[in-house]
Amino acid sequence: MKKTIIDLFEDSVVKYGAKTFLLEKRHGAFEPTTYAETREQALEVGAGLAAIGVRPKDKVAILAEGSNAWIISELGLFYAGAISVPLSVKLEESNDLLFRLRHAEVKALFVSKYQLPKIRRIRAELPQVEHIIVIGHTPLETGETALGTLKRMGRSYLSEHQEEFLAIGRSIRNDDYATITYTSGTTADPKGVVLTHRNYTANVEQSLSRIDIPSYYRTLIILPLDHCFAHVVGFYIMIACGASVATVQVGATPMETLKNIPQNIREVRPHFLLSVPALAKNFRKGIEASIRTKGRFTEGLFNLALRTAYAYNGDGYSKGHGWRVVLWPAVKLFDAILFRKVREAFGGSLKFFVGGGALLDTELQRFYYAIGIPMFQGYGLSEATPVISTNSPNYHWHRFGSSGKILIPLDLKIVDEQGREVPRGQKGEIVISGENVMAGYWKNPEATADTLRDGWLHTGDMGYVSEDDFLYVLGRFKSLLIASDGEKYSPEGMEEAIVDKSPYIDQIIIHNNQSPFTGAIVVPNREALRRELDSRGITGGERAAKAAEMLGAEIDRYRAGGAYSGEFPERWLPAGLAIVDEPFTEQNGLVNSTMKVVRGKVEEHFRSRLDYLYSPEGRNLKNAENLAALKKIVG
Repeated sequence: MKKTIIDLFEDSVVKYGAKTFLLEKRHGAFEPTTYAETREQALEVGAGLAAIGVRPKDKVAILAEGSNAWIISELGLFYAGAISVPLSVKLEESNDLLFRLRHAEVKALFVSKYQLPKIRRIRAELPQVEHIIVIGHTPLETGETALGTLKRMGRSYLSEHQEEFLAIGRSIRNDDYATITYTSGTTADPKGVVLTHRNYTANVEQSLSRIDIPSYYRTLIILPLDHCFAHVVGFYIMIACGASVATVQVGATPMETLKNIPQNIREVRPHFLLSVPALAKNFRKGIEASIRTKGRFTEGLFNLALRTAYAYNGDGYSKGHGWRVVLWPAVKLFDAILFRKVREAFGGSLKFFVGGGALLDTELQRFYYAIGIPMFQGYGLSEATPVISTNSPNYHWHRFGSSGKILIPLDLKIVDEQGREVPRGQKGEIVISGENVMAGYWKNPEATADTLRDGWLHTGDMGYVSEDDFLYVLGRFKSLLIASDGEKYSPEGMEEAIVDKSPYIDQIIIHNNQSPFTGAIVVPNREALRRELDSRGITGGERAAKAAEMLGAEIDRYRAGGAYSGEFPERWLPAGLAIVDEPFTEQNGLVNSTMKVVRGKVEEHFRSRLDYLYSPEGRNLKNAENLAALKKIVG
């Protein structure tokens, strides 16, 4: 059956034409745009593109912050039969942006006024880009067209060519390319993932097999719209269900936009939010900081409420079962006097988060479940458009620490190194087959052949499926630690747990490449260390040494006799730490645009520290390099 993105949208316009689709803050309030109004504007954009010479299968990029214009521009270019190249606003012009625009052979580009300076700096190096369409009011230069002007041209074009233009959208087939989405480039050049129209609509149908979105639901998209996660779960699922989508109020700087999120959440009152682990952790820190300001008694009561809810909820799947039922009155009371107020900060209507992007620590899931806003972790990757499995509100379909139930219809198996399927409960590579599997990598047949084999997508992720059909993702094969005896271990779960449970460790990368012992690169939490040292009255030269001891003690909590003993195999715990004073950030290239730490780049960046760590003096916690870094951090 033919089911393109245009078909999906057109069907919903027929069903929900007068309903609100888009919400955007203008003139101090979120103003609605209906499904019918969105279609009208998308047709104007698409016809405007046709008027300036964009033809079916031409590539059109979007480099802009999330807004109505972003979504309308992409729908518009689809109506014109073009292929979308969504770009992250975090890309810098030097190599990243230039590479993608050239590699994708982009002919036209939608760009926001805030991103326009990047394009102007490299304009001379982009002769194939014929048209630059600017979103937002700003003075234009030669060769630039305002989005409003493009729409006017579209209206004029439609007055004479309406039927032939609409025929373009109708002629799109399931296998026609919809987007070229670039991976974050954690290794060499980023790869352009080619996703078809049917990849997207199939993944919408698959996702709705596990999650129910009533048409009255609203979401506020706080993730960048270039992610295919934001595409599918942020707005295509909402289109399919006749629901409403708000975008964050754009500030003059990324930091200003970030600061608008809490206020926008209260204004939009979303029913669910998309999140990634880094964002979930920031929300939690904000909640805990707010509780701390209310004094010792409230903080103690909050922690007691959390412990009670943790015991009652168990692993999510066993919530309220057996002896736990006796805790129900206390859970209800704590929810009424404490957690309800926390939820009000999220607008009061928020029912759950949908998490994606990386492993999500079980402790973080317990926390959000306790306060009454469950965080349902899913698993996916761009090459799968992206959703493969998810936990969801049906309590038979969620368990902390798992990636939930596999979508339907989708085939998933776990295979060993020879490609043979292994039994339930056994670890191996996750491979999938389904209509959501990408068409391939743009202009990269070698990588395509390596990843797509006999109709199966080889994810490069290690995991297993439990007897009761929950998928567990253990990490990337490329991230595996390899001991000197050849044994392998995935460190990502351990890294997540250490960062989440330690107030003194902000970031950690655990390292072992056939080394005599496992080491780690550690970025301390500057404020937490300083606060603790001050409260203990430690001054002068002692501070760095004491801080080193505190960081070492955090790792020791996972050893025999420690609070978290047995959580991870002792042999893989870091026996030496390289403490550094430079955090992993996007600015230094150690964190990619999806907020994931890029392991290989971190190890390369701190190569000299790793070499020193494995020297005779480097394993000592209070070695000269560690103390020098800590002096900069704690004084």
